Amino acid sequence: MTKNYKEKYKEWLENLNIDEKTKNELKEIENDEKEKEERFYKDLEFGTGGLRGIMGAGTNRINLYTIKKATQGLANYIKSKNGQEKGVVIAYDSRNNSKEYGKQTALVLNANGIKTYLFKHLRPTPELSFAVRELKAIAGIVITASHNPAEYNGYKVYWEDGAQIVPPIDKEIIEEVNKIQNLSEIKNISEETAIKQNLYNEIEENIDARYIEEVKKLILNPEVIKEYGNKIKVVYTPLHGTGVTLVPRILNEIGIENVYVVPEQEKPNGDFPTLSYPNPEDPKVFELALKLAKEVEDDIVLATDPDADRLGVYVRDAKTGEYKAFTGNMSGLLIAEYILKQRKEKGILPENGAIVKTIVSSNMAKEIAKEYKLHLEEVLTGFKYIGEQIKRFEETKKYKYLFGYEESYGCLLGTYARDKDGISAIIVLCEIACYAKKNNKTLYDMMIEMYEKYGYYKEDLVFYTLKGVEGTKKIKETMENLRNTLIKNIGNNKVIAIRDYLKSERIEISTGKKEMINIPTSNVLYYELENDRWFCIRPLGTEPKIKIYIGVKGKSLENANNALEELKNEILKILD
Repeated sequence: MTKNYKEKYKEWLENLNIDEKTKNELKEIENDEKEKEERFYKDLEFGTGGLRGIMGAGTNRINLYTIKKATQGLANYIKSKNGQEKGVVIAYDSRNNSKEYGKQTALVLNANGIKTYLFKHLRPTPELSFAVRELKAIAGIVITASHNPAEYNGYKVYWEDGAQIVPPIDKEIIEEVNKIQNLSEIKNISEETAIKQNLYNEIEENIDARYIEEVKKLILNPEVIKEYGNKIKVVYTPLHGTGVTLVPRILNEIGIENVYVVPEQEKPNGDFPTLSYPNPEDPKVFELALKLAKEVEDDIVLATDPDADRLGVYVRDAKTGEYKAFTGNMSGLLIAEYILKQRKEKGILPENGAIVKTIVSSNMAKEIAKEYKLHLEEVLTGFKYIGEQIKRFEETKKYKYLFGYEESYGCLLGTYARDKDGISAIIVLCEIACYAKKNNKTLYDMMIEMYEKYGYYKEDLVFYTLKGVEGTKKIKETMENLRNTLIKNIGNNKVIAIRDYLKSERIEISTGKKEMINIPTSNVLYYELENDRWFCIRPLGTEPKIKIYIGVKGKSLENANNALEELKNEILKILD
């Protein structure tokens, strides 16, 4: 029988496995029924990537007990695959409690006879992805809530290919986690005993050196950096996160001499004292960095999120002196164009090369793929699906992965890791900045040249928010209504086809012809419009919001921006 929140609250207060500090926190809310209900009305769900939530005591919170429960379930799964000896790599970011969560995760695994490799100090998520492959581990875990606010933390699981878990492994792990019904099922071991049994191992310097070596291999024109590395200026902010552990070091080693780290945001701090939201997609996080950039008159401003897998970029327009924000599409496409063009010129562009993008990322990628005669693979939203394609390419040997990106500020060059990497993106962007300097250009000039070459592609993202239980119900109804309505026009824009990723089919409007979509199912609707315009609607699983992705192609920047705004307004009309 399912227990109600009051019974669960009482159970935690009486449970001998719960420490006194946690019980005291619960006693403080004894007379706050709303808070008790919020903390105990459900168990924090272990989703397809792991856990993420607000920290605190309770079954619906991130804490040592929900972390340990997830780890015990993962341990049971690893043992079922005989992966104990291969071991698990564990990393953590700068968030409050992350180090302790990482250590306790290791000890639960150790208590189950599973070897662990725990980073001694905080390290970026992409290095964790690399380390799983380098150490030939069965799995990896990173304690992070990515770019969420300070009160959040999380637990993200990777498999032996170095990518985040995908079907069917994710569902199988979830089943094991859900089987853990009582905290007494969680195994324990002391750190001293785990070390004696050679189960608990700390790692760092060795992996750092090997990871850095792989990142440096991505540089295509080291001579350009050697000549112009002292002529560009870079402002960098780690946003109080893990990027500071490696970025300044690597930039210095490759020859980028003028690097200015934002002093107020340099030290790791889980409270993120200078920010309300440590997300490089938010222009507000760049306030201190842009202030410093104007003082030193730098060329490029860079920001990584707390676990350093996402990268935000501003570049200086030499003509106006203004700093222009690059979207995730812009920075990703600029990197893609540069590496493909340079590879082609050097004669090292493979004939079976491939680039991968998510379905909601810019269609300019299609033009780039066409230009360099490469295969373009489209996947669902989420970088784990890009990582999955790398593995598939290696197994089938049909294509050679060159680059993958998503609009939400993440990309990956090469196959040394299997998750987005803000650090390697920084290194390559700095190389591009040196290349631009050599040719009396800026990164902004190079972006404009891409628009002139491929078309003025512009994209935007809109959140359609509906609150509470009624909001969740309304979102479900909205998606059902859209599925049951054959929309032929959005304002003045003719609909060419509708892709329904839940039904795995594409319908051509003029003929009614249907064709299958060979992508895993997802509650997503994608509308192909004339003149290379499109929009995509995707409800969030964690909160009552609909994400609307929009893309257009214009004849100029002004034309594209106007078309984007016009299309956005027309889309919102059909949702109201």
